[in-house]
Amino acid sequence: MIEEVLGDLQAELTATEESLKKDLGRVRTGRASPSLIDSLMVDYYGSDTPLNKIAGVSAPEPRLLVVQPFDQGALDNIEKAIRNSDLGLSPVSDGKLLRVPIPELTEERRRDLVKRVHKEGEAHRVSARNHRRDAKDLLKELKSDKEISEDDLRAALEKVDAVTKKSVERIDEIIKAKEEDVMAV
Repeated sequence: MIEEVLGDLQAELTATEESLKKDLGRVRTGRASPSLIDSLMVDYYGSDTPLNKIAGVSAPEPRLLVVQPFDQGALDNIEKAIRNSDLGLSPVSDGKLLRVPIPELTEERRRDLVKRVHKEGEAHRVSARNHRRDAKDLLKELKSDKEISEDDLRAALEKVDAVTKKSVERIDEIIKAKEEDVMAV
């Protein structure tokens, strides 16, 4: 019983860390990365579709993204979606594909991105703490149902706190690394 709760907690915390990595991959760092625009929503024949479902995105150079639509009819809508995003990018169309130059980040923009990174990190820390709370509630429920003893409960709660603490430390490391990446000139 206790092992199941701890295993579930570990899986949820790992998923939270992976979610943070994915979310921070969308934060611009000054280098071209396909993940920057991969999940951008594009109006494709009346429905919002992620960009990576209707076009191939590559980074042939450190400061350039190339978007190759699978359907040439979607080129204008893709260009509009990139231009209207909050990323501050200006795609250039040659009729068959889009070239998206990645401009240098200003110091002010870097600071704004760091704030966004910290905000995203805090949301994931809260998620980790919520998973801890849920695990503790399950363990207390097992105790009240007399499925585990008081000593087992105390030991399990300590393990839950330790696992959560390690996960929050890993989240902090991910945030710190992304912050350094954003602030690097």
